[in-house]
Amino acid sequence: MKTNHFLNTHPIDNTLLSPTNKIKSFKLNENTITTKTKEDEALKEQTDAFEAIFLKQILDISLKNQNSLFGKDASDEIYSSLYNDTMSKALSGGLGFSKLLYDFLKERG
Repeated sequence: MKTNHFLNTHPIDNTLLSPTNKIKSFKLNENTITTKTKEDEALKEQTDAFEAIFLKQILDISLKNQNSLFGKDASDEIYSSLYNDTMSKALSGGLGFSKLLYDFLKERG
């Protein structure tokens, strides 16, 4: 009968299986997940902001030559710009362009 001398000369180190090391490795994984979640949130915010800019450009062009809600005085451009900016922020995330861009960038990153 052959005996395995490898185990006699190289004992198995079970320190990685101790409860404290399991907790440390769990915390490491938890920090990685938290970081990815923060990165995902930041990416989502940026894609929503990009969609808002895109919508603002569309609103600026489409509402440029229509009868204005604000009149024809000097402040017309300011109020219409603020209106378009507010509308674009409210509409962002609803067209699906932000989600499409988010999914694309997340897949590549």
